[in-house]
Amino acid sequence: MDLLHDVLDKQLVDRDGVKMGKVDGIVAELRQDGPPRVVAIEVGAIAMAGRLGHRPQRWITWFATKLGGERHSRPHRVAWSAVHRIGIDVQLNAAVRDTAIFDWQDWLRERVVGKIPGA
Repeated sequence: MDLLHDVLDKQLVDRDGVKMGKVDGIVAELRQDGPPRVVAIEVGAIAMAGRLGHRPQRWITWFATKLGGERHSRPHRVAWSAVHRIGIDVQLNAAVRDTAIFDWQDWLRERVVGKIPGA
């Protein structure tokens, strides 16, 4: 499997079919006694900014921490063991409601969109 081609930037879908965003990063563990092992995938603006360089990642991390607190100071990670199938989408054996991935959307819906008349 070519991880960059087959996993990175693919749509992430939870076990209930809810789209969770795109796979923005892949986390591997370096081992002395064997090849690297994939341990997680990352989702979110911090992981995406890290692909653009250290400065954009640092700025987005600061911004996310300022708005969302320490809980949002790192990319959202999903354990590789939760990956069920890799095809057009990356399907998980996990539910998005058990993660903090939609915290920003929920916050915007409650505090911004919900206050717009007729929304």
